[in-house]
Amino acid sequence: MIDKSAVIDADAKIEKDVFIGPYTVIGKDVIIRAGAVIGSNCYIEHSEIGAKCKLSNSVSVGTPPQDLSYKDQSTRAYIGDGTILREFVSINRGSKTDKTIIGKNCYFMACTHAAHDTRVGDNVVLVNGSALGGHVEVYDNAFVGGIVGVHQFTRIGKGAMLGANSMVGMDIIPYATASGQRAVIEGLNLVGMRRRGMNAQQIKEVKEAYKILFSSKLLLKDAMAELEKISSPFVQDIVDFIKGSKRSIARPL
Repeated sequence: MIDKSAVIDADAKIEKDVFIGPYTVIGKDVIIRAGAVIGSNCYIEHSEIGAKCKLSNSVSVGTPPQDLSYKDQSTRAYIGDGTILREFVSINRGSKTDKTIIGKNCYFMACTHAAHDTRVGDNVVLVNGSALGGHVEVYDNAFVGGIVGVHQFTRIGKGAMLGANSMVGMDIIPYATASGQRAVIEGLNLVGMRRRGMNAQQIKEVKEAYKILFSSKLLLKDAMAELEKISSPFVQDIVDFIKGSKRSIARPL
């Protein structure tokens, strides 16, 4: 299952039923879990690749962070089970933290990038040409459109959707849609919520939370107090997210 032209470091740990294509280099401190498929001309070091992941041609994982303050600390990258990385995806290992973490069943399309210390949840999609800056957090089920740039330390909430060609510099609340040269909130990701199996009542509760936040003209602290009165785990997602914001949240125009 390993092409004869592949270069494998002696200390690499490769589990059963792994395929490694031609001219791929598996460097130091690498674990590849069972059933993973690694295409040709890939480069992997200081990483763990989860079970049944699929890496297309010319993918690089665990390479040094693009961070001038990095001084060869021992850090890693982790790719969750079932994640797909298409052609020319690049994922750097950690710089200030132990590792860069990509969750399970994510889909990174061609030429996407996750910088050092990013934290990406499960079932996240990055469309072609998008890039996550250092220390970015992307929560479960988020969708990042094509050629989107996410500024370092920015957070993208659970189930949020970013429109193509956006520059995201403020936190995007869960279940929202956002886009623009300086991304602003444009509404709710209703299609995404329905696809997740949320029922009409649950969606109604999120809509009410959205109106309180952005249409009530309340101060944020007062709007948050109103949101906490709504008994809904999905509204609680929004409350918890805003409480954890350090860059402030994006708003509608």
